[in-house]
Amino acid sequence: MSLNKLIMDTLSPLGVPVSFQRYTGTATTYITFFEFNQQSALNADDSEQNTQHSIQVDIWSKGDYTNLVQQVKNALNGVGFFRTSEAEFYEDDTKIYHKVIRFNYVS
Repeated sequence: MSLNKLIMDTLSPLGVPVSFQRYTGTATTYITFFEFNQQSALNADDSEQNTQHSIQVDIWSKGDYTNLVQQVKNALNGVGFFRTSEAEFYEDDTKIYHKVIRFNYVS
């Protein structure tokens, strides 16, 4: 299974659109995600055995996204991701709230 499919399958049941990198729909609350780094997590016999994937999940909303943020964290933790950081922003140009959550996943 691809990592993108795992993320889509995990977050889609939350009831908001989920899209890789860009969302082009009309919903006022949605999730985008992308991989921003990949590195070796375990090497043996001069070969990479496991890879660490660093993923950024962005939650965008015109309203309160507090519950959705917790649902995203719970869902991704439940399939083996672990959160490394998060930050909040307000995008003045689009008048939208933006939550950035970064996770690592080892495959």
